[in-house]
Parts: sequence; C-alpha cells; structure tokens
Amino acid sequence: MIQLTNDQLTFSFPEVHPDCKVTIEFQRTFRIPDDGRTYPLPPGLGKFPLKLVDEYRDRVHPEWRGRGGIFLPMYQAEALWVRFVPHQVRKRGHAWPFAIKIAAGKRSAVTGKRWAAVLKEGDYCCIPEQPWLDGFVTEEGRVKQFVAMPLGSGATVEGQLTGEEKFGGIQIEVFPMIYEEFDKRFPKIKERDWDEELRTKGGILRCASAACNAAGPAGALTMDWMAEQERGMGMGAGGSMKQEVFEDKHGFEVWDRNAAPTSERRVFVHLANSALYRAITDEFPPHHPITAEMAARYGFPWFEHYNDDFDLRVMGGSKKHKKIKTVAEMKPELLPENQSVAVPKCKVVRVNPGEVRNGSW
Repeated sequence: MIQLTNDQLTFSFPEVHPDCKVTIEFQRTFRIPDDGRTYPLPPGLGKFPLKLVDEYRDRVHPEWRGRGGIFLPMYQAEALWVRFVPHQVRKRGHAWPFAIKIAAGKRSAVTGKRWAAVLKEGDYCCIPEQPWLDGFVTEEGRVKQFVAMPLGSGATVEGQLTGEEKFGGIQIEVFPMIYEEFDKRFPKIKERDWDEELRTKGGILRCASAACNAAGPAGALTMDWMAEQERGMGMGAGGSMKQEVFEDKHGFEVWDRNAAPTSERRVFVHLANSALYRAITDEFPPHHPITAEMAARYGFPWFEHYNDDFDLRVMGGSKKHKKIKTVAEMKPELLPENQSVAVPKCKVVRVNPGEVRNGSW
C-alpha cells in the first residue's frame, strides 16, 4: 500500500510485518554550479509539495491520468534530491531494509538501464544504508545532480539515452526484505534496551538551519513563469557532486519480490513547471529557488556524508551515465546563473543504521 501524507510517500507491507514500511520525500535544493568541479552535498530547502493525480484528473494530461501516481512543481532553475526515511522496528533496534529502484524517464538513476518490470541485481539502492540520492551515478563516489528540463528540450538524460523524451518524471519501486531474513538478522532485543536502541539510531539531519531559512532573499524573489507544457518535465544532468551510492551488502536473494502487487509497490512521480502546476491546482508553487551564489553569500551549509560501516562498498559508475552531457554542455543558454562558488567547511553527517493509485506505464 502507498499513502501520501504530509508531502511524503509511505510504502507499507502489512502482509510482511506491521512495521515493514519506508517513507520517501523529495527535497528542494539549489542547483550546484555546472562548471566541471565536484561539489559537496547542498542542503535540503524543504519538501516539494506533492499532489495526487486522481484529485485533478480532469485537469491533467491524459498520459498522467493513465499512469496515475503523484505530481510536484519544479522550477527549471532548481534541483531535487530524494530522501529515504527508514522506519525503526519495535524491539529490533533496526529499520526494516528495502531495495529501492529509482529512475528518471524510465531509465535507472543508478545504472542508466531501461526500467524493468523486475528487480535486477545491482540496479537499486539499499535502505537504510543509503540515506538519499541526489543524481545520476556517473562514477564511484560521484553523481550528476537531478535538475528539471522540459520534455522536448533534448536536454534530459532520458532523451540522451533513448533518443526520445517519452516519459519524463521519476519512477520508484520498493522491495522489502523477506520476513524470515529480517527475523534472523535482527533478533528481538531485551525490552529494557530497545528504547535506547531507537534513540541512538535516528535519521540524518541535512537541511538549511532555521536562520538560513529565515533569511530574506528567497522569499523576496519574484516568480519566473515558464511556458505551459502539458506533458511536464524530465530530469537533466546538472553539476557534479560527491556522493557515495552503496552496493547491496545483504544479498540479492533476501528481497521479497512478491510482497505486494506491482501497483502497490511502485509510483510514477510527474514533474510540472510552475505555470502548469498553478494551472492544474489553482495554487502557487513554492517561492522561486535561490542560486548557489546566494546560498554561499547567506551562509547556507554544505554537507559531507560519513559512514563507518566497513561492510559497505561503494558502487562503481555507470558506463551509460559517463557518456551523458550536462545541461551546461548541451544548453548553456538555459543556465544564466551558473557561477562557480567558494565552498566553506562542510558539515559531516552520519548514517544511523491518502492512498496513491498507479496506472499502466
């Protein structure tokens, strides 16, 4: 079952276990400079608002109605990262592990391969080991940032890899660990200890400070309405950043590929530009995003991820993604504000281990 609450998607598998669930959210952030340098992780600037396609079925493109799912507004001038929020299991002191497929335009963000109806080895992220994903994996420890590009522009990764821009959006599918494997690997702990275990295994904070969020420039920016594009947007490759995407340490055979019907474990996330979002919902999208230069000027933090789990190995890069060009390389005129910025000392973060309908896509 997939539910949308508080701008978060929660995937639940009660038939496996009442606590077998994982939450996914989409965080706004600024575009890092697309200048050939590799930058640290930018902060989250708040969740994107998420809307059910079915609540606006008379106002969206027929393709959206057919695919179901949800949609969010995204400016061409901003970027997105996906946050995975594990749910701790009572009396186990550990979150339920998941294998999560993620794609853009039905091309894997991990390998660049075509979306498959099945789980394929090495073509997914493992939760809770992977706290987030900011872009397309291009080489070991490096990704190209997720940035929005109009379908038909020729600048999406989907267009580069397939020669057409047919789907756009983001696609996600989740697979829980088999109950017997979870029970064997994470046995119950003593009653008096489990509260302490949960306290020491919380999530990771990666966001702008309250002071930065309260700074005036973001709210003072004016809207830059874009031409309405009914089919929405796809994902292009932005600047390079340092991010480790970890290999599966649990083993491919532990993932339950029959825990729920396909429609109850996958979702299509459509992307709307600001004008299209307002036309569909009669609501204003969030304020116009800040630039990397403004973020540096006003002291927004940058982050480095540290994981002291020595069993984790970092994935190598995708051969397909190594060939993709960034937006700056393909359409430099679309990046009027792409100045390099000086990065201050980074903050180090550590990892501690409404129903959505889906159609045919």
